Amino acid sequence: MLGTDFAHLPAGSPSNGRRQFIKAAGATGVAILALTPEWSFAAGLSADPINIAVIGAGRHARAILDELSKFENAKVTAICDIVPSRLSAALRRVQGATGYADHKDLLAKATDVTVVFVVTPTHTHKEISLDAIAAGKHVFIEAPMAHTIEDCAEIARAARSSSKVVHVGLYARSNPIYKLARTFFRSDSVRDLVTMRAQSNRKNEWRVPVSDPKDDRALNWRLDPQVSIGLPGEFGCHQIDVFNWYLGKYPVSVSGTGSIRLHKDGRKVPDTTHATFLFEDGARLDWSATLANSYEGQYEVLYGTNAAIKLAWTAAWMFKEADAPTQGWEVYANRQRFHNDEGITLIADATKLASQGKLKEGVGLPNPPVYYAIGDFIDAIANAKPAVVSADEGLRATAISILANKAVLDGSRIDISPDSLKV
Repeated sequence: MLGTDFAHLPAGSPSNGRRQFIKAAGATGVAILALTPEWSFAAGLSADPINIAVIGAGRHARAILDELSKFENAKVTAICDIVPSRLSAALRRVQGATGYADHKDLLAKATDVTVVFVVTPTHTHKEISLDAIAAGKHVFIEAPMAHTIEDCAEIARAARSSSKVVHVGLYARSNPIYKLARTFFRSDSVRDLVTMRAQSNRKNEWRVPVSDPKDDRALNWRLDPQVSIGLPGEFGCHQIDVFNWYLGKYPVSVSGTGSIRLHKDGRKVPDTTHATFLFEDGARLDWSATLANSYEGQYEVLYGTNAAIKLAWTAAWMFKEADAPTQGWEVYANRQRFHNDEGITLIADATKLASQGKLKEGVGLPNPPVYYAIGDFIDAIANAKPAVVSADEGLRATAISILANKAVLDGSRIDISPDSLKV
């Protein structure tokens, strides 16, 4: 079987540092993306500084702070966290930022802030997001959007009534590799969908060590069955949205199972889960996640009658069937072995790069996936564009993952009503 690896995209030659889109010639009309070495949104953004508050100072918030530092016009002026040690650590990373222990205090006093990132535990998103929207801020809400469907719907309603940008952090829709792969999926390259699967495997306790017992509930909320939406919510939400986006439709039912396979420390939240999503046309998505084994990590696969596409967040591949028609671009491809299959690396400007002996240079994403989501958010603010990921789509992905977690905990099959996916 012939495969196509289009994750490794070379640096282009334009000097302005902006992304370049090249349309491939021929009947396929597939968009091929060339990435410059310093992929940046800066050239398309306003030169005026944007004053930002980051609410939450945990591990993921620190990653967001690191990515925000890459945007010249993004200035973090305020950081908030209820855990003093985490707040102090975050403030050491950002010179000149003011610290707050309460988000309401921040919104009242940090009057220069126009943009708020909500990177707190999932069950706290609703109150903070609604307060930030009501205060007239542009708001980036980390996914999953909230821990109940009702809370998601309330946030989505508030977002609809806001004149500001409200963006939900579902990273796939901003990921240049995933956008490129989607053009292939929606072309004749893949043809008719057969089936789908995805997994999120890692060896992780999901328990945060605490020096002060009073901080345990705040830091280990993922293991609190009263508020946690488990692996299907925290991991599955991002992956479920990939299929929502690629297919342009949503599952009609989910069944699941879950158990504790490794971390037998008294927790009630399963460390290993399986869920099956069915779509109205009979298509099926099998999804699994575990904290007990890291083999093959996180990925999504869509199988078609002409090819399969495998997505892995910083890489992606298309494996063509032997009887699939040749479309022309294969002649420029770099070949690579994948076990028993031969992969073709799809590279924009392949002819030019090959003539220079640089075919393998500039491969992969120059930045983590979160960078591109932040870039889309700031770009929407600076250029008065709608959010790339609306609160409505955040509601749908989160609601489906919440129902999946319920199916896992109950060992049941749950119908997904279209009404549950609406504001």
